[in-house]
Amino acid sequence: MKWQLLTRFIVAKPSQISYLLNAPGADKPTPIFTFLSLDGRRVKVYANRSIHPRQWDATERRALTRGYPRNGALNDWLDLLAERLTTCCDTHAAAGTAPTAAELRALAETEAAAAEPKPVAAPGGLFWQYYEEWVNYTRAAGTVRTAQAHATAGRHLREFSEAQGYAIDFDTLTPTVGDRWAAYLLNVVKLTDNTINKHLGRLKAFMKWAAKRGYTENTALDRVSWARREPDVIALSTAELTALETLPLPAGSRLEKARAWFLLACYTGLRYSDLVSIKPQHVRPATATLPAHLRLTAKKTRAVVNVPLSARALSIVNRLLAGELASVKSQPITNPVLNRFLKELGQLAGIDTPVEVIRYRGGIADVATAPKYEKLTVHTARRTFVTLNLGKGMSAEFVMKLTGHTSYKSFQRYVNLTPQRVAEEFARFHEMPD
Repeated sequence: MKWQLLTRFIVAKPSQISYLLNAPGADKPTPIFTFLSLDGRRVKVYANRSIHPRQWDATERRALTRGYPRNGALNDWLDLLAERLTTCCDTHAAAGTAPTAAELRALAETEAAAAEPKPVAAPGGLFWQYYEEWVNYTRAAGTVRTAQAHATAGRHLREFSEAQGYAIDFDTLTPTVGDRWAAYLLNVVKLTDNTINKHLGRLKAFMKWAAKRGYTENTALDRVSWARREPDVIALSTAELTALETLPLPAGSRLEKARAWFLLACYTGLRYSDLVSIKPQHVRPATATLPAHLRLTAKKTRAVVNVPLSARALSIVNRLLAGELASVKSQPITNPVLNRFLKELGQLAGIDTPVEVIRYRGGIADVATAPKYEKLTVHTARRTFVTLNLGKGMSAEFVMKLTGHTSYKSFQRYVNLTPQRVAEEFARFHEMPD
C-alpha cells in the first residue's frame, strides 16, 4: 500500500504532516485540516480545532504562540494528531492494508475533548493589557464610574470573544466584528439600543486613545454604528415631591438619610457623582450680591457649575458636611443602595401612579407599565429639578447653566412637558374661550 500526505501542491512524508486552514482569508476562526492520499484517494482530515488566520503561521503551518499563550496547547494537539495519523498509516502499511477515511477522521475525534479543551479566542497580543491600562487611566483621572462603565464594556467584549471563538486584537476589530458584537449585545446579553450604543462608543474611545499612543492604526470601528434611542426618564410632580418631603420618618434612619440625598439632588439638579463629592470648599457663603451656592467641577463633563442653594438645600448640605448622612461605614450611600431605598420611599409616600416605560431593542419598542415608585432612581431627581424649574417659569438657558448641560439636544430629554404645562403655556400667548 502506497500512501503519502498531500497539501496544496506539497507532498510530504508521514513524519512531516502539516496543516492548512479551511478559509485562510477569513476574518473569523476557521477550521484546521490536513490532506492524506491513500492508494490514489485523497482524504481530508479535520483537526477538530479552529483558529483565526491572524494567529496562524502559514510558513511553519502552526499556530503562533508569541502573544497568544493558549495556542501552545493547540500546537500540542496538532502534534498529537499527526502522531496518531502517522502511527495508524504505519500500522496498516505493515499489514498490507489501507486505513479507511472514517478511521482516519475518527482519530481527530477520539479523546479530543479530553486531550485539550477546545481553545477559545486567546487574548489578542497586548490588546487587553492596553485596555486595562485605559481603564486604570480613566479611574486615576477621578472618573470612577466612567472607568467602571469601560470595564463593563470590556467584560462584554471578552465574553463575546469566548462565546464566538473570535480572538480580539487591534488588527481583528473590523466593522464586521463590531456589527457582530452589537448583535451579541442585543440578542444574547439582551441590552437596550441605548446601552449598545454606549458600549460601542466606549470601544471606539479606547481605540482612539490607543491610536494616540501609537498602539494601533486601526480606525475600522469608526464605520460601525448603532441607533441610539433614549429611554424615558421619569420626573416627580410638585405634589409627589411634597408627599416625599412630608413623609414621616425617624430622624437619622436609613430611609430618612436616603430621602435627604434625593431631595438635595431635586433641589440642585446635581448628578449622584457630584453629590457625593461635595466638600466644605465647594460651599460659597452668601454675600451682598450672591446667595449661598455650590461651586464645583462636574465629574462627568469636567465643567464648572455654580448652583444656588435654597434654604432647604443649604440645610441638607450642612448635614452632609457634618457627616449626618453617611452610611454605617462612614461613607456616602452607594448609588445602587440609594436607588433601592428610593423605591421603598416612593411606595410609602404613595407615588404609585402607573407609568409607561419605553425601551428600545433592535429598534422595537418594549413597553412596560409599572407603579411610578418602582422606576424611581437618584437620576429621577435631576429631571425633577429641570421639569419643576421650567414649570416655575425659568428659561431653558438658565436651567441648563445650573445643570451644566452644554447642548440643548442633551438637555431636551430632561424636559418633561406635561399636557397641563403645554396648555398653560399656550394660554399665556393666546386668547382662550371661557
